Amino acid sequence: MANGSRQAAWEFFGTELKRRREDAGITQVELGARVFVSGGYIGQFEQAIRKPQLDVAQRIDETLQTDGFFERLWRKLIKEQRFADYFAHTAELERLATSIYEWAPAVVPGLLQTREYARAIYLSHNPLATDEWIDDMVNLRLDRAKILNDATRPLYWVVLHETALRVPVGSPDVMAKQLDHLAEMVRSRTALMQVLPFSAGAHPHMGKLMLLHEFEDAPPTVYTEGVNSGNLLDDPATVKVARGAYDLLRADALSRKASLDMIEATAEGYRACAGTT
Repeated sequence: MANGSRQAAWEFFGTELKRRREDAGITQVELGARVFVSGGYIGQFEQAIRKPQLDVAQRIDETLQTDGFFERLWRKLIKEQRFADYFAHTAELERLATSIYEWAPAVVPGLLQTREYARAIYLSHNPLATDEWIDDMVNLRLDRAKILNDATRPLYWVVLHETALRVPVGSPDVMAKQLDHLAEMVRSRTALMQVLPFSAGAHPHMGKLMLLHEFEDAPPTVYTEGVNSGNLLDDPATVKVARGAYDLLRADALSRKASLDMIEATAEGYRACAGTT
């Protein structure tokens, strides 16, 4: 199920909840009291702003006597959700964007990761995860990157901090192949890429991943991410400030040619460490 279809399905969930609640002659406050949430939460469920927990969906079925309808719909939507809640809408917008501008302060961004690099990232964050789970997450990340191979691919401009090149993720061989992949993306004119070198010093957005999306017929957005959290904003003033910060990053970064030279030289260094020169 596509992300846009999934959001429409959650809106259907909310519309049906409102219809069946009103048919039963129950207010939001009354339903909330019966399922152990506030009336305000019921209103947010109905507007598809928030998603109920499974036990709440089950209690809604019991209260409204809907024969498991909301539980079944909940299970289908949660099972088919491909991304974390805080990133799902951004992933949807990514597929609609005409331009994507990304600042990557620590690691190579998901759209540019190789399979081996992505696997090493997931293993570092989830050392006890099963191989099956890791493979599912890696495949999902690689699926995202397919937008860069589409005929209608967006303009993709990324600024990488030098940290993303220098801090090893996985083995030296994994890093060499990852940086080779970055270089190939540049040479094939699939992505515009610059590196912000250590010599540029500190920057206000040093630790904050930032994604800017532009669209043909909708306002631009900015997405920033923290630990298991993300913020997607479309307030024009906020997006303007974020775009200004991104422009400063580009101004302080190396030229595209110098960036490519650094990427290729760093890849050679990793190859020497791996003994594959």
